[in-house]
Amino acid sequence: MAEQTTTKPGPSRARRIYEEVRGLAVTAAVMLFAGTAIGQPFIVPSGSMEPTLMIGDEIAAAKYAYGYGRYSLPIGVLPVRGRILDRAPERGDIVVFALPRDPTQTYVKRLIGLPGDRIQMRGGELFINGVQVPRRAVGQVTLAEGGMRVSAMKYIETLPNGRAHDIVKVTGGMLDDTPVFTVPPGSYFMMGDNRDNSLDSRVSPDQGGVGFVPAENLIGRVDRVLFSITPFANWLQAIADPVELRVTRFFHAVN
Repeated sequence: MAEQTTTKPGPSRARRIYEEVRGLAVTAAVMLFAGTAIGQPFIVPSGSMEPTLMIGDEIAAAKYAYGYGRYSLPIGVLPVRGRILDRAPERGDIVVFALPRDPTQTYVKRLIGLPGDRIQMRGGELFINGVQVPRRAVGQVTLAEGGMRVSAMKYIETLPNGRAHDIVKVTGGMLDDTPVFTVPPGSYFMMGDNRDNSLDSRVSPDQGGVGFVPAENLIGRVDRVLFSITPFANWLQAIADPVELRVTRFFHAVN
């Protein structure tokens, strides 16, 4: 007598579709988590970091550089304290951070002062812990500010740890002379490379500035410009008219 066999029915069409959609969703979630854990893109909206970063640059904040805090965790803002896999930033880093007075806003500035440092501007010169930071003039540049063309001097400034970077400076800026700022423990002092067009840690939060930036507000370090378009253009315009693309700034390393 022949053995009787039975065929197990296969999954229904609806079940197959569900499995496929679930697989795609899981894959997308993993890719999104990995992408936001590693880095996050931002568009530079102002000229406060000229000449290093320009309006229209698209930059990536490397989140792994400093570990993760409440504003840099991949799944968004969480009520956590401190940082995970914490790594201290270095003086001279270009940092994206959540604005302390309004964490829904992100700013990008250069880290000038570490915890315990004394920072001051005297006659337009930067002093750190009572010592003038050396700078070397390299020529005149023209900046577009407020719809006007402004002539400024470009310098190479060298911080105490040997990090050198470009700054621009006009004569007689409003922030040329400041009191001494002592950076509190667990906080940092940020400045824009465009020294006369930057509301940074030299300006108190109640006056529209940044003030001191707590470590938990750090999002990531900027090492490179990904893409760049001319100021006030958008990507649709740039695709339609490639002259809006600043190709020489694509994947441009910054320091």
